[in-house]
Amino acid sequence: MNRRDFILTASTGALAAGAASAQDQMQMPRDWTAENGLARFLKVDTAPLENEFEKYPRCPYCGMMRQQWSHTRHLIVYDDDTVDGTCSIRCAAISLSLNMDRGPRTIYAGDAGAEAEVKPLADTEAMSYVINPAKMGTMSPVSKWAYADPARAEAAAAEAEGTQIVGFDDALRLAFASMAEDTIGIRKRRAERRARAASGN
Repeated sequence: MNRRDFILTASTGALAAGAASAQDQMQMPRDWTAENGLARFLKVDTAPLENEFEKYPRCPYCGMMRQQWSHTRHLIVYDDDTVDGTCSIRCAAISLSLNMDRGPRTIYAGDAGAEAEVKPLADTEAMSYVINPAKMGTMSPVSKWAYADPARAEAAAAEAEGTQIVGFDDALRLAFASMAEDTIGIRKRRAERRARAASGN
């Protein structure tokens, strides 16, 4: 290739790259994250409560089996019919922070006060969260369990001093507030398990 052809080819490539860059810069953040963001794996699901554990077996943020943690699991239905299933309100907080342009239409949580072994889901708008620092939570040293029955929430709150009953928004605030310490603890415990596995103990 002679110099003239090289310059023409390079110039054309630069113009194309510049046009693509300008187009990328004009793209709205919501559109960009839908195509490239960390939560682009979310699927459209117009019947999210059907076969829930088959469709959402593991929490995508920590890998926990959701049926095993049915008493703390959450299922978020966004306004574009995409759905995210997490193991806890801690991981639900991650989903909500990654999906800033998706409004949550309904957020379900496992009813910790239900008699069934696998807890049924209920709409968090009508649920009470019991925050109990004396009880280990899912992905957190402080439990944040949701109850559909206010009387059962009151009974659970009476189990230990320092326990409080809050609505979903305040439980979410507490989940966000403890995220750093929760993450430090999780990373430490998982590193210790990996070290034990490597040593054969």
